[in-house]
Amino acid sequence: MIKRFKKIFTIIVLSFLMCTSLNPHGTQAVENVLLFTPYTGLSASPGETIDYNVTVINSGSTIKTMSFSLDGLPKGWNYQLSANGREIQQLSVKANSEETINLAVTVPGEVKQDDYRFTLVAKEGSGSSSLQFLVHITEEGTTVSDLSTEQANLQGHADSQFTYTATIRNRTASQKNYALSSQAGEGWGVVFKSGADSISSIAVEPNESKDITIEVTPPENIKEGTYEIPIRAQAGEITADLTLEAVITGSYAMELTTPDGNLSTDITAGKDKVIDLVVKNTGTASLVDINLSAQTPPNWETEFDKNTIAQLEPGKSETIKVTVTASDEAIAGDYVVTFSASSAETSSEATFRISVETSTLWGIVAVLIIALVVAGLYYIVRKYGRR
Repeated sequence: MIKRFKKIFTIIVLSFLMCTSLNPHGTQAVENVLLFTPYTGLSASPGETIDYNVTVINSGSTIKTMSFSLDGLPKGWNYQLSANGREIQQLSVKANSEETINLAVTVPGEVKQDDYRFTLVAKEGSGSSSLQFLVHITEEGTTVSDLSTEQANLQGHADSQFTYTATIRNRTASQKNYALSSQAGEGWGVVFKSGADSISSIAVEPNESKDITIEVTPPENIKEGTYEIPIRAQAGEITADLTLEAVITGSYAMELTTPDGNLSTDITAGKDKVIDLVVKNTGTASLVDINLSAQTPPNWETEFDKNTIAQLEPGKSETIKVTVTASDEAIAGDYVVTFSASSAETSSEATFRISVETSTLWGIVAVLIIALVVAGLYYIVRKYGRR
């Protein structure tokens, strides 16, 4: 009986040793394949995404094609495997070569402060190779959301539209519908957009983010300066705030007119007339290098006492004298002369209606001719009328 028991026990031990020698860890490793990353233990905050660059090394003489999975990933955590910007399911590595893949692990917003471990597993057939990771969560997770932008400060004229791009990130463990609002001052226009559509709210999945466009229009006649535009995204008791800045450099506008606003006059053919023009800066920014010019009928001439105004401050004006000379051949009637004032930013025109009168010399000549004709007729009647 004892001999029989020893025989059975020996068979069991030998069987166990054979199985152990064939598969010492229960699962055969992928031959000649190693997973490597230098930073296997990292610290992270709730809601953060951790990126690992993992090198898959094939030191064998044949191509290895592997699929990947994550074992032991805590509940609520998400991950994505990609290479060259594309999500992957499998990877082939040539003999005596290596490839790099990216492992992105997203920590949920609601997570306890602790150490968490998980394993990246590469499988080929019945074999697998693995790489273990440790993540230390530095603080207790809370229910938070973020509203951020890479460029919060923009500069432009008072008549410009300021366009910002902002990102809403939902760090919570559930979908949130964020209502969008602004506390900009009176007269400011704020429009929220997703793509080409105007929106007042936006839904964001847990641990995901969405971009929105914020279009801001300043009020009319706003002065130069820096203005803050508060923006809020709110989902229930969760709020995320962002302050945008618009730097107004001023508006550019001018008016070309006369001291009394009258845009008509008269002139004698072949003579000249002096007209006073008033250039007004009606904007909120300085105007520099203002050029004056005129468009006249054929053979008319104009001459300005100064062709350029070097600088004109907001609300100021300057009077320019222009001499208009009508053509000698101009006949009686109405003519149009257009004066222009222009700078790099803006321009203005004034259109004059000028009535041409014939010269008084021709009137005197006509009277003399008529007088001579009458005198001649009188002489003829006196001399030959009685015959």
